[in-house]
Amino acid sequence: TTDAVTAIAKAYAARGGGSVRTVFASSSTLARQIAQGAPADIYLSANPDWMDDLAGHNGIEPESRVDLLGNSLVLIAPANRPFAIDIAPGFALADALGDGRLAMGDPAHVPAGTYAKAALVSLGVWTEVEPKAAFAADVRAALALVDSGEAAAGIVYGTDAAIGRNVRVVATFPTGLY
Repeated sequence: TTDAVTAIAKAYAARGGGSVRTVFASSSTLARQIAQGAPADIYLSANPDWMDDLAGHNGIEPESRVDLLGNSLVLIAPANRPFAIDIAPGFALADALGDGRLAMGDPAHVPAGTYAKAALVSLGVWTEVEPKAAFAADVRAALALVDSGEAAAGIVYGTDAAIGRNVRVVATFPTGLY
């Protein structure tokens, strides 16, 4: 949402709506900050669990809550390196990584990482892949690891993959897995 929200804020200001201060971080980080009193007029969360958590702390007006957006989860690789694999139960992702790492958001607090782990668990490959995971602070950091060639592959949102300069989508995870 970073690019879209930034563009919306600029358009809003340009039309005389006033200035908008945006803050981008993982859903958990923002929810915790708001719960502890950080001012926020709008909170966009990539994970409904963090919205629930914030609601439990009286951090939102319940009638204002709406499911607004959706996204896909994709496996990416550096554009200039060969990497081909089909997503299926028991697929050999750990083998395909070789000595490389799999960049993904930290499943402990980054929604894209939580979803990636859930998908890999559903496919029965998490145990083999986890030791090769490079956990990032957010999905953009995971994208950057693949975009720079520091990671052999990564799992990010489809919209983030679309802005990567040096990545390509290898496969899309079926939504029923996460």
